[in-house]
Amino acid sequence: MAESTLYIVSTPIGNLGDMTPRAIETLRSVHLIAAEDTRHSSRLMQHFDIKTPMWACHDHNERAQADRILQRLSQGENIALISDAGTPLISDPGYHLVRKAREAGYRIEPVPGACAFVTALSASGLPTDRFQFEGFLPAKSKGRLERLEQVKEELRTLIYYESPHRLLDTLQAMIEVFGEERYLVLARELTKTFETIRGDSLAHLKQWVESDPNQQRGEFVLMVHGAEIVETEALDADSMHVLTTLLEELPLKQAVVLATRITGLKKKLLYQTALDLKED
Repeated sequence: MAESTLYIVSTPIGNLGDMTPRAIETLRSVHLIAAEDTRHSSRLMQHFDIKTPMWACHDHNERAQADRILQRLSQGENIALISDAGTPLISDPGYHLVRKAREAGYRIEPVPGACAFVTALSASGLPTDRFQFEGFLPAKSKGRLERLEQVKEELRTLIYYESPHRLLDTLQAMIEVFGEERYLVLARELTKTFETIRGDSLAHLKQWVESDPNQQRGEFVLMVHGAEIVETEALDADSMHVLTTLLEELPLKQAVVLATRITGLKKKLLYQTALDLKED
């Protein structure tokens, strides 16, 4: 087993006071920092007087850089991976590198810290016992609508990242799929000077964003309340047997889809029953 370590280091999402002492110590002690954008991260390094050399490791060069980084690890060096902000690999590049390093036998050590969607969710007032992180929606309208349709009946809180130039289009797509009354919490510029966290119906929230251009700037986390549970009668014995048998062999979502086809019952009823069975 190789002794070199690849550190996965979280950095602040805005407020530099959220940088952990362990993260600073790690970045100072490693031989190399693999950064999503070295120009962006250089400001962070200057602030904390970190002089460790940096290499760029982003979406367009990750596979090539992974081989170079593994070569450095093979020479006994320790390397840190950072993203532009927050926890690496959360809607950011890096999983290919981490997987190759783990398969090669190197130690992978996370150095935890800020994460935008976790920060937003904690202050949202939405259910947090079960949630589904969806990252960024597709850029094109058709793909965006199709992705939202897939989770239209999802009961868990849905979490998305969005950029300013697509925010209004995304809110409109959510209205078309989820309906105007679905509750959404918008978190903007978390931990920064103009941090905003606001919850309302999709229709009202979109109107508010349209009326204030300042609310269309920055980085966004959108958190959508899950679909409402419709009270229904319990499954009959035959349908329950079909569902439980499928759950023994298949993942929950796939079992529900097949049970819906076989029994002719509503997907929402079967999905909720499947969730209850899993919890039991």
